[in-house]
Amino acid sequence: MDENRVVRNRMLAEKVIRGLESRNMEGFFAETKEKALEIALGLIPEGSSVGWGGSVSIAEIGLKDAVCSGSYQVYNRDACESPEEKRKTELAIMGSDYLLCSTNAITEDGILVNIDGRGNRVAGIIWGPEQVIMVVGMNKVVKNLEDAWSRARNEAAPINAQRFPIQTPCKKTGSCMDCKSPDTVCCQFVVTRYSKIPKRIKVILVNDDLGF
Repeated sequence: MDENRVVRNRMLAEKVIRGLESRNMEGFFAETKEKALEIALGLIPEGSSVGWGGSVSIAEIGLKDAVCSGSYQVYNRDACESPEEKRKTELAIMGSDYLLCSTNAITEDGILVNIDGRGNRVAGIIWGPEQVIMVVGMNKVVKNLEDAWSRARNEAAPINAQRFPIQTPCKKTGSCMDCKSPDTVCCQFVVTRYSKIPKRIKVILVNDDLGF
């Protein structure tokens, strides 16, 4: 990454972290993916129960592999062999100690914006798991709430749609068409502007581009 962008990201991260703290959340900054992994694992005591929703970012820093090979009780939805097993695992994740995820967008003053299809990921962010650890690339930081919605709908969702064997307008056009397709990945729209439980949501900002 260009050094000028790196420096700018450091300063911007400080602002985002102050915003998170004002909203009863906790923020961290990692210069590299490796440091982000170190921070994340440092927040999860051995023996803890851990699960995740759909997230590319946690895989990109090696967090999924680390918890699966570590001393944790892992609820691995990716290893489920049937819809019934997957649902049972996702219900268990709702009662876990730690939910690992990312966010579709985060504003400079610490507001989180997420869009979900089935809703299991945003459900866990809202309530259930004791702690939420988010791994967030600086590419997801935007100026304000309006920009956050735009990013979530016109960048994150259309790219996410490409991963699945579905037929949505955004998969064909590359941008949100506000569809009501049976395949839509945009069923739940969630804004997290404050955490009722202090420091339950922990956001690790990474000085890199992660996820989408």
